Amino acid sequence: MEEANPTSGCRRKRLWEDERSWQSPSCCYIQLATLETLVTSHWVRSRILLQLKTTRSPSPEERGRERAGAVVHGSQGRMGKKVKKEAEPPPKDVFDPLTIESKKAATVVLMLNSTEEEILAKACEAIYRFALKGEENKATLLELGAVEPLTKLLTHEDKIVRRNATMVFGILASNNNVKKLLRELDILSSVIAQLAPEEEVIIHEFASLCLANMSVEYTSKVQIFEYGGMEPLIRLLGSPDPDVKKNSIECIYNLVQDFQCRLAIQQFNAVPPILDLLKSEYPVIQLLALKTLGIITNDRESRVMLRDCQGLDQLLKILETKEFNDLHIEALAVLANCLEDVDTMQLIQQAGGLKKLLAFAENTTFPDIQKNATKAIARAAYDPENRKILHEQEVEKCLITLLGAENDGTKVAAAEVISAMSESLASKEFFNTQGIPQIVQLLRSENDDIREAASLALANLTTANQVNANAAAEADAIDALINILSCKRDKAVANAATVLTNMATQEPLRMVMQGHDVMRAIIQPLSSSNPFVQSKAALTVAAVACDVDARIEFKNAGGLEPLVELLRSNNDEVRKQASWAVMVCASDEPTSAELCKLGALEILEEINLSIRRKNNFSEAAYKRLLTNNLSLKYCQTGYLSSDDMIPDGFYDAGRINPGTKLLTLKEFALQGPSDRRAIILINSKPSFISPPSTTEDKFSDSISGRSSSSHRKGKASTGVGSPTEEKSESTGQTTTSSSKSFVKERGSRKGKGKKEEEKNKEEEETPVPCKAVELNPDKEWCLPSDHDFCNYITEVSKTILPMTNLKEQIETLAEFVAGKMGGPVSRELLHEFKWEHHISEIEFQLKSNVVPIGYIKKGTFYHRALLFKALADKIGIGATLVRGEYNRAWNEVKLVDESYKGITGLLPRPEEFIVDLMYEPGTLLKKRSREAELYKFI
Repeated sequence: MEEANPTSGCRRKRLWEDERSWQSPSCCYIQLATLETLVTSHWVRSRILLQLKTTRSPSPEERGRERAGAVVHGSQGRMGKKVKKEAEPPPKDVFDPLTIESKKAATVVLMLNSTEEEILAKACEAIYRFALKGEENKATLLELGAVEPLTKLLTHEDKIVRRNATMVFGILASNNNVKKLLRELDILSSVIAQLAPEEEVIIHEFASLCLANMSVEYTSKVQIFEYGGMEPLIRLLGSPDPDVKKNSIECIYNLVQDFQCRLAIQQFNAVPPILDLLKSEYPVIQLLALKTLGIITNDRESRVMLRDCQGLDQLLKILETKEFNDLHIEALAVLANCLEDVDTMQLIQQAGGLKKLLAFAENTTFPDIQKNATKAIARAAYDPENRKILHEQEVEKCLITLLGAENDGTKVAAAEVISAMSESLASKEFFNTQGIPQIVQLLRSENDDIREAASLALANLTTANQVNANAAAEADAIDALINILSCKRDKAVANAATVLTNMATQEPLRMVMQGHDVMRAIIQPLSSSNPFVQSKAALTVAAVACDVDARIEFKNAGGLEPLVELLRSNNDEVRKQASWAVMVCASDEPTSAELCKLGALEILEEINLSIRRKNNFSEAAYKRLLTNNLSLKYCQTGYLSSDDMIPDGFYDAGRINPGTKLLTLKEFALQGPSDRRAIILINSKPSFISPPSTTEDKFSDSISGRSSSSHRKGKASTGVGSPTEEKSESTGQTTTSSSKSFVKERGSRKGKGKKEEEKNKEEEETPVPCKAVELNPDKEWCLPSDHDFCNYITEVSKTILPMTNLKEQIETLAEFVAGKMGGPVSRELLHEFKWEHHISEIEFQLKSNVVPIGYIKKGTFYHRALLFKALADKIGIGATLVRGEYNRAWNEVKLVDESYKGITGLLPRPEEFIVDLMYEPGTLLKKRSREAELYKFI
């Protein structure tokens, strides 16, 4: 009788099956031939006892009739009639066969413990029919405990019993709870043993079915492999029975998901029998064979085996056959794996298969098939040699057509191919004139997959290609890209940031991007939790922030804080790109100062102390922050180069240790006088005078130490020094001729009448009453003005700047600085030079530790060196500022030996000198000479 197998879809004749189903009420006719069997069944035993109890005894009338009959028969016998001989009764020790009818599955389950083969076979058959009816029956059998006794029957001596038990497990193994119990009972070795060649085909079918159901779980896969299940399964692929083939290839498909099993496929040379299954007349077998090939061809060795077995021809033949539409997707997946190999690609091209594949992808009317065909091309395009072959076949034209497909998956696949092909310069140039507008259009799609793929294609096309970047901008890509920055797809955001970075290499495009608020939009990706997005966003900031307006917009939008946070990242790439962005943002002083407030300098300093975490950009960013925060640089390093031009607002707070935070000038000013060293301020900007009645005017007067009367007199701002300020007297040795000119000039002023001199002295030395003003931190604070320093700049600009000889300029400026800071001081009398008391009086007058440098009339080494550097920067003289120990500081200048002047083709190296500002102002001490070392150290 013919019956369909629900697990395979194939039909076969079953001689052992009854056409009738086990309908409800369930029944099973079993003939019990032995007493042992009867006793083993508790239910049967109970039924027999019940029948014995209900047997009725004969009535007296019935017994009388029986006796009468006996008499009649007896008399007839005696009358000589022939009587039939009674049959000989069976031996007393033999149990009479008993046929029973079971209506409960539990009864049949109990019979699985019988020792009679016929009972076991019929019980298994009954359970098999019951399990076929549905999952509920399988669960019922599990609850009744049918699985454990059935496992023992797998190794039964009787073939029929073993066959029927195997059939039951083939059906039961599809239930998840049964699978779990079977794994615990460890029956797979027994099931695999049923795959032996000498076993019946029906046993092969259901044993392989059981393994196919069990192999879905990882643990069972491992057990099947360890018990040697791969070899018999591969052998059964050549079975004449289609059900066996189907179950075997399904089990193999599940097993090859594991890498170790894929290696066994190569070891047992399984590719040829799997390819033979493609010729099967059953679609399900062909489909499973293609899926298995799709997995195993991920390994190069299997791809080589498939190619050597002419598997490519079979795949192309399937694609060319319209009747095999349901197999095209899986066939394309296998082909995509094979196209990764250059040898396979060349083989297909030579056979004309590549052109057929491109035409197939472009012209097929099935969206899913078109998508998978495009994906196959994409897999091939990731290899450089394959890209050359594809370019020769003009794949770019096909891709542009596919970008306009109706199916979203096809658009995504086409964009992915373009991303891969853009690695080729020839393909990238092809898209200069066409293709980019279509890709930009996809950026506006509502499908996230499309936008992600399109942004990746555009990122690759615009990398190191300004023509493509311009083409994207002309197609209005900037607005779409900025919108993508706020989407939830991390890869799409990273791709969009990359395109914007590529565009930012051109100034006109940067201007357009700033018009679309790109610096505000990039802040959200900076705060992403994805390191890849963070690094790309930081790189965009570095590319766009090279313009002042962009930096201002970024700072005002609050972008500096998340950028500084990225410096703390443990990801090397994020830290590198963030350091680059910080370096670019620190190009101007306001942004640099804000970055320092946010702790960027301390973080970078910590990074640079670590060999593993530091990078070239972190070191450059640290230097850039210091360069634009020269006050901090000088406090930390004690050195300013000739390129470090001291700006207005610079202050010297003394040496600080690395990692120590430097207070701002405002914070120092609000502290009031203290016993710490004075903060020396450089400021040539005039302060804005408010009306006298305002609090700001009082604050300005008090902080500058000037009275309103001094302003009304219109004096040249010589400063209101200390009330005990003395006239500058020469306590050192003979000065140079330049210093004599300044002394002579000062002497000419002394030539005035004695009364006038005393009047001027009294006017200069009269203490100005300074009213203490309580500074409010909430009010706007401005730099204290320094009129004397402004006058210094004017004076040196008029007298020194016109000089043509650099050495003469340096000497004259040194004499000027010394003259303003108390004149030359003899080395022997240096300890008598009371500059500390003078500074303290100025601090007391100003009610602040912040002292403008023009107020200082008695200055030591570091005061004079700072003034020299500040004035030298103003008039273009290159000089360094170096801090030493014990309040020492000096300036270094470079001069070329005049003796080499005029020699053609000779450019001598300049020599370095230290400028003497204390002992013999204007003297140039050759660096590393004994005199220079004595000047630098006590």
